[in-house]
Amino acid sequence: MPARKNPGPSVKDDEMYETLREEGASKEKAARIANAAANTSRSSVGRRGGHSPAYEDWTVRDLRRRARELDVAGRSRMSKSELVDALRSR
Repeated sequence: MPARKNPGPSVKDDEMYETLREEGASKEKAARIANAAANTSRSSVGRRGGHSPAYEDWTVRDLRRRARELDVAGRSRMSKSELVDALRSR
């Protein structure tokens, strides 16, 4: 394996930076993520995100409410599976 280059003094976590670069991240993106992780002492920076239950776990009432937000036509006459299909196609 070739020796790793030093990315410079602005990068706070050289190892994470190199790992991200090997995974295909741009220099700028790798530096931002590596610096954010070093500043927060968290290695999961960039991998955060919310989790929402699958539409199948929602009630019909909640599915209709979401369909109304997205202006799905015919939502009041749809079954649960039809609502799920309509929401997924949006």
